[in-house]
Amino acid sequence: MTMAMTMKIPSRELWSYFGYGLGQCFSFGLVGSFINYFYTDVLGISALAASTIFLIARAWDAVHDPLFASIMDTINTRFGKFRHFLLLAPLLITAVTLLAFYKIEADMTTKILYAGVTYILWGTLYAISDIPFWSMSSVMTNDSGQRTRAVTAAMLGVNAGIACANIFFPKLAAFFAQYSNDKGYFMAALVMMLVGLPLMLNGFMQIKERVPPSPEKVTIRDTFHNLRQNKPLFIVLLSFFFCVFHNVANGIYIYFFIYNLDDGSLQMAIGIMGIVAAVVCLVAPMLTRRMQKRKLFMILCGLDVAVRVVMWFAGYQHTALLFILLGLSTLFVMMTNILTSSMIADTIEYAEYHTHKRCAAITFSGQTFTGKMSVAVGGGLIGVFLTMIGYVPQAQTQSDGVLTGLFFGICLLPAIGSLIRLGCMSRFTFTEEKHAEICRLLAERNASAKAPGGGCALPGLQNQTSQG
Repeated sequence: MTMAMTMKIPSRELWSYFGYGLGQCFSFGLVGSFINYFYTDVLGISALAASTIFLIARAWDAVHDPLFASIMDTINTRFGKFRHFLLLAPLLITAVTLLAFYKIEADMTTKILYAGVTYILWGTLYAISDIPFWSMSSVMTNDSGQRTRAVTAAMLGVNAGIACANIFFPKLAAFFAQYSNDKGYFMAALVMMLVGLPLMLNGFMQIKERVPPSPEKVTIRDTFHNLRQNKPLFIVLLSFFFCVFHNVANGIYIYFFIYNLDDGSLQMAIGIMGIVAAVVCLVAPMLTRRMQKRKLFMILCGLDVAVRVVMWFAGYQHTALLFILLGLSTLFVMMTNILTSSMIADTIEYAEYHTHKRCAAITFSGQTFTGKMSVAVGGGLIGVFLTMIGYVPQAQTQSDGVLTGLFFGICLLPAIGSLIRLGCMSRFTFTEEKHAEICRLLAERNASAKAPGGGCALPGLQNQTSQG
């Protein structure tokens, strides 16, 4: 029996993995959806100052995330390579999220400095949780199908956490604002994070590492060499980055609901659709057992394009039909993100085979940084898009041209993104069959290295794994 066949992940462990993602993304959902509004309308700093903070933070992430991941790949403890980070990170994330939403009474310069320091610190500490969280999927099992189950559980938790933040945080903030208008956001964040903290700590207690580390010592230089050799990874990350078009649409929804549908409270429906879509995504492992991930990814992108084109021609006069189509599109995009994480995990063995070094953290740091960059670029493009269509801030009504532009932004703009993602994925050729063969050869190589007088080289897979 092969190692891959014996590495089945228990359901209890999958639920705990889900719980960690749920709790962690309470924080991500709060900061991603509400920190900009908190800065400008509660803390009282300018939109330009807030944008500058975001830009500096992303520049820091470009240095910190891969550097931290490379250091992580060189560490082994009695808990394993990644699991021990999941003990301390929840406490740090909880603390820094609360600091980010605390309104200080000070002059404007001090407020800007406080916002900048706490936001950059949040991004830094979030990476210390997110990178090992996703890296765990690569060491819980080396079986591609089991990894898809793990990644599905994780992504379900991530999307549910973000959706819960969008649904419950505004109501909690409004409730606490009745008693202290200045502390409404802080108290709402406190409640959310006190729920998320035990979920994350339980994840640390229950999740196990099963894939042994590479027998060779890994240096920081090795990790970056490993990253450069991982051609399939760059294709997956490129397709992941072009979710930027969907991130723009996510930021436009609130304007569309207010001006096109005259009801800003419909924003809550996006969160509800996210939860429903996340539950439906539980079928992803069944689909990947019957179809290659690459092919399924491309089909889902094609379906997203088709649904959004139908949405455009159907118009938004029929609200029920509009939300059905938006729900389908949310499902398709969410499932592609599950496949993305699963394919990233599979590329770890590709790089290990070609470099003789296993560097999971540096691989998943690419996902963490690409996700942050996609959200940041999307956030910046929202302002550009609104300016291009002639949007007038704080106006009671908008022109017909603006209304059409907003509808274009939630329909056809993401469709363009899905077309680009489909094109990127068409270049990906590292299939499940090639991954299974590499896992077999790695097991033989590791066994040979441990045997007395071992260390003989295995035949290459150049013809089977080339991405060229």
